[in-house]
Amino acid sequence: MGKAMLAAVFADSDPSIMNVSFAHLHFAGGYLPSDSKSWRTIIPALLVAVCLVGFLGNLCVISILLHGVRKRKPSMIHSLILNLSLADISLLGLSAPVRATAYSKDVWDLGWFICKSSDWFIHTCMAAKSLTIVVVAKVCFMYASDPAKQVSIHNCTIWSVLVAIWLVASLLPLPEWFFSTTRHHGGVEMCLLDVPAVAEEFMSMFGKLYPLLVFCLPLLLASFYFQRAYGQCKKRGTKTQNLRNQMRSKQLTVMLLSSAVTSALLWLPEWVAWLWVWHLKAGGPLPPQGFIALSQVLMFSISTANPLIFLVMSEEFKAGLKGVWKWITRKPAAASEVQGVPDGNTEVLPDKVPSPESQTSIQETDRPDFPNSSKEKTDKTVIPILPDVEQFWHERDAVPSAQDNDPIPWEHEDQETKGCN
Repeated sequence: MGKAMLAAVFADSDPSIMNVSFAHLHFAGGYLPSDSKSWRTIIPALLVAVCLVGFLGNLCVISILLHGVRKRKPSMIHSLILNLSLADISLLGLSAPVRATAYSKDVWDLGWFICKSSDWFIHTCMAAKSLTIVVVAKVCFMYASDPAKQVSIHNCTIWSVLVAIWLVASLLPLPEWFFSTTRHHGGVEMCLLDVPAVAEEFMSMFGKLYPLLVFCLPLLLASFYFQRAYGQCKKRGTKTQNLRNQMRSKQLTVMLLSSAVTSALLWLPEWVAWLWVWHLKAGGPLPPQGFIALSQVLMFSISTANPLIFLVMSEEFKAGLKGVWKWITRKPAAASEVQGVPDGNTEVLPDKVPSPESQTSIQETDRPDFPNSSKEKTDKTVIPILPDVEQFWHERDAVPSAQDNDPIPWEHEDQETKGCN
């Protein structure tokens, strides 16, 4: 990753093989040769632990959000949180194993393509997360300004925002893609950032501007919007419904703010190492190997911290997790119960609600205009209604259209389930 890092490695292991030609080399792809076997064991072990916990947490968050999409139209905040989780799970599933493998070896043997794309892919995902947090802060402020107002956002608008985020995030770290490659030095295959002489000035400017565009500027914008959103949450409403909406808005703001602050703190050591390396002066102190490796582990741990914050701080996510668990465990049982109902059974299952059509027919037969209604009840066989059809019609009638754009739509899952029961 850094300038003159290879020189530091060989100077620590054996000063006799130190060569000035190593001073211009940059490591890439997570390649960091070390003579310390403990570092080559500890760092991969930490990355594996981060991968397991983070992958499971993000999988839960994605399941909760997709389960909510089955019932109603997704909101902007809903889609942005899903975007964060998809970026996290991509980092943990694709990039972290490559980093763990690279740290465990002193020779690069993962191939040219992985060397060229590894840093680019990591920084693309991290930049996408950083830009997403800015948009989340903006939307959170809009919701906190008037929690009772439902803003209609079309699906094409949501998709346009997400595509724009990923497009900008993929363009910013492109210089790393262009100049990362494999090279043989001292008979050893290495993954390096090989910058030609004509591009040295450009890459020097890139090393200064990239942290500003990806970390500093988004952090300032997100802080501005979160501060305004939290200020709006402090205002007390006069009506009970307004007070309840403001409480939901405050909980949402605190949760998203906690996620943004945690991400910034865990990402900060990586940028300290970045700036230290790119602004290293001749004869200056070199960043320690342990600090560089641990800063990478902390960066990946952001993908573990985000889902834990969502699942711990948000009552909506807790309720959504329970709803997903009930849906997983009760769906096979419901199907078996429907298959076991006799053809002549006229009773409706107690945990199901009849569809609007069946409710209308029951009300009509109870009117005085139908004297033979009791006879029809005994003679007419009621065909059992499939639970999925009942749930579809019931939710279509029961859920108000204003909730289609609820920024945290999974909050009402348990309420709807109780209503169906």
